[in-house]
Amino acid sequence: MPNRRAFLAGLGAGGLGALAGCSTLNLTREETQGSQSGDPPLPDRPNAVYYPSHVDGMLMSGAQMRDGIGCALTYTRPHRFWLVSGRETTRVPARAAAVIHVMPVVWHAETGTVLTDRAPTLHFYDGDTLVTADAPWPMLSQRMGFHFGDNVVLPGDGGSYDVSVRVGAPAVRRTGALAGGPDAVTFDFSLAYSQAELDAVSRRYRRDAGERGAVDPMGMEMLPAGGVPAPADLPGRVLGTATTGDAALVATVLDDATAYGGDDSQCYLAVSVRTPYNRYPLPMTGLRAEIAGETRDLTETLDPDIGHHYGVVLDAAPETVDVTVTAPPQVSRHEGYETAFLDMPAVTIDASTGE
Repeated sequence: MPNRRAFLAGLGAGGLGALAGCSTLNLTREETQGSQSGDPPLPDRPNAVYYPSHVDGMLMSGAQMRDGIGCALTYTRPHRFWLVSGRETTRVPARAAAVIHVMPVVWHAETGTVLTDRAPTLHFYDGDTLVTADAPWPMLSQRMGFHFGDNVVLPGDGGSYDVSVRVGAPAVRRTGALAGGPDAVTFDFSLAYSQAELDAVSRRYRRDAGERGAVDPMGMEMLPAGGVPAPADLPGRVLGTATTGDAALVATVLDDATAYGGDDSQCYLAVSVRTPYNRYPLPMTGLRAEIAGETRDLTETLDPDIGHHYGVVLDAAPETVDVTVTAPPQVSRHEGYETAFLDMPAVTIDASTGE
């Protein structure tokens, strides 16, 4: 099973031992108790983004702002999801004890940028007693976009807990208003749930399940939209777009590279990698560009104007960029994304053709 990369760094052996395991979505609790595999994936899924079998609602424990960082703690019934390791996926095995799927969302308060790199850890307390701890996976779903999520084991059929959410330090390059900020921020929430409440969460089955497409984002006022800018809204000169593995790549060139570690005589190439339909960013991707015979690695970056992207400083603006995906997005996926963004052949983005 894939490691949680640096998200578990800093947790001692005791912390690792306390982490809740992962589990898979089941249609009913009775099915969970009677099966260790969960409901099977849809047959004949395309190697692309597709409509999931159903869409669930969610509940929110609260949203807070602290030290320029926003954090919301949302949850729903347990969900199946797929882990990614390299170009392989693993459907998380079912665990009957899992009772809720927690989904913390972290963002930059001033700009509303979803912070894909500030991994949270959660500690659930009953009074002064630590019940469990969890380091949620970086995750992508069609309704929520990028978030962190995991199925959590809690005792009984309900209860009230104090939940401490510690948001870790930045892990990728930041620019502009996103630069700086605290290394870590802790938020305290109260979470009270019951099995009856979870059973009442809305579930809508889709007749178009398995067809190519994506459901619309949920659009909650208290949460940022989570999408990256449309090509026409990106700063700089947009070279063009390309598609690989059903992911859209948009390349733009900015004339002044000062904000990105260069100077005003240099330019900056930014490649935005996003989902089709909802324009969610695809973090934790390895990208390499060949420009005028020279190969350059692109650096994962969060920028308030470009959004999440991969970039490099250049001495001259390119007209053609050959992009190679050295590693597909290493984010876990909810249903509808697990077959996309894996086999991602090299593409050429050419300013003369716009693609």
